[in-house]
Amino acid sequence: MSNLDKLDLRLLLELVRDPRVQVSDLSERLGVARNTAQTRIRRMLRAGTLRHNGRDLDLEALGYDVVAFITIEVAHRELDGVIAGLRTLTQVLEVHEISGRGDVWCRIAATDTHNLQAALRSVLRIKGVIRTETVLALHEHIPYRTEPLLERLAQRPPDN
Repeated sequence: MSNLDKLDLRLLLELVRDPRVQVSDLSERLGVARNTAQTRIRRMLRAGTLRHNGRDLDLEALGYDVVAFITIEVAHRELDGVIAGLRTLTQVLEVHEISGRGDVWCRIAATDTHNLQAALRSVLRIKGVIRTETVLALHEHIPYRTEPLLERLAQRPPDN
C-alpha cells in the first residue's frame, strides 16, 4: 500500500463520488482546513495518485498492482443475477455485456495474484456463472480517454 493516510483516502473518495466538488466544500465535508485539502490534492497530483484531470486514480498508487480482464460465460437467463452479484464485489471496476465468446466482460483490480485468485473465486461462486477466462494486464499504454472523440466532434462542420 502507498503512503496515503485516511484523510487522503477520504479526499479521494469524495472526489470520486462528486467530481465537481469544490475544495472548500471538500474541506467542510471532511472537517479540515481548506489549505490542508488543497495541499493534499496537489501532493497526490504530483505523485500521480490523481491523474491529469484530478479525478482519475492510479490504481497502483492505491496498492492495486494487478488488473485483470475477465470474460464470463453465464447460464441461460441468469445474466441479471450475475450482474447483481458482480456489483457486490468491491474489486470489480466495470462490467459490460458482450458479443462473441462469453457473455460478460469485467475489469477487476487486485493487490497481488493471491488477492486476484480470491476475487476470481468470488466471481465463480455467483449463481449463474458457468466459467471464466482471465487475462492479466501487463502495462497500460493508453489510459481510458474521451478527449480525442470530443476533439473530433468539435472539428465537425456545424449542422445547417
